[in-house]
Amino acid sequence: MPKELVLIRHAHAEPHGPGQSDMDRVLSTIGRKEATEAGVWLKEHAQPPDLVLCSPAQRTRETLQEVMKTTGDLPVREEAAIYEAGVGTLIGLIETARDAHALWLVGHNPALEQLAAFLSEGRSGEARGMPPGGTVVLRLPDDAAIEPGVAEVLAFWWP
Repeated sequence: MPKELVLIRHAHAEPHGPGQSDMDRVLSTIGRKEATEAGVWLKEHAQPPDLVLCSPAQRTRETLQEVMKTTGDLPVREEAAIYEAGVGTLIGLIETARDAHALWLVGHNPALEQLAAFLSEGRSGEARGMPPGGTVVLRLPDDAAIEPGVAEVLAFWWP
């Protein structure tokens, strides 16, 4: 099981354009700035990941691209299931990366804030307000099963 788990919500995106799918929404100018700032913060506060799991949505991929302008290239695996995932799906994806010492996950709310609450507080039902571009660094015990309240919040950054 990863010892450090970083959850990154995509930064602010442009609203839907006529006939545009939600998957194709791009980052706004503010979102690009948020993602760049998140990258600077992550370089100082998180371990470099052994793997990054990223939603295939355009805004998540662009968020990660902006982050990597500071962190440098990272090993990325696009995961379609992140796009509409709930907490259970995200936990399943994390479990597929058991060999990663540090794992980053770039995705969407409400699943990311619910996962952070589940892992750190043992509950996930209420929204916590993780803003676009928000980032949480969690520590998991060595070889721990993913269960309620198992993680410690090491740091978080809100734009």
